[in-house]
Amino acid sequence: MSENHLLNVGDDSSLGKVEIAPEVIEVIAGIAASEVEGVASMRGNFASGVAERLGGKKNHGKGIKVELSDEGIVIDIYVVMDFGISIPQTAQKIQDSTRQALKNMTALEIKEINVHIVGIQMEPTKEELEEEEEIPGV
Repeated sequence: MSENHLLNVGDDSSLGKVEIAPEVIEVIAGIAASEVEGVASMRGNFASGVAERLGGKKNHGKGIKVELSDEGIVIDIYVVMDFGISIPQTAQKIQDSTRQALKNMTALEIKEINVHIVGIQMEPTKEELEEEEEIPGV
């Protein structure tokens, strides 16, 4: 996210203020969405995929776009789902899980959580699994 806005959380008190960066919302939403059964992976860009493979560091904000506006917070979640699951039910679970995680951890109310299905992960066939086992080092 290119914007460097911080969300003001809670009432101002004598102790100071609490601000949350949008990147924190991305990470919380990404973890909540990826833990839903039926989600195969989150969509990322090429650079984040290469960084994950080379550095071994997982990008939990991958596949999440956060927009801050005067009307509220809008979150777009881009996922690849497993084949054979109910897409509407799984999308609803993603929305519920994300909303609950953000409410519990940040006390923020979210205006919209939009789920975008960008692919279906087909289960590998028995032959494909055997081929992968035969190739050493892959």
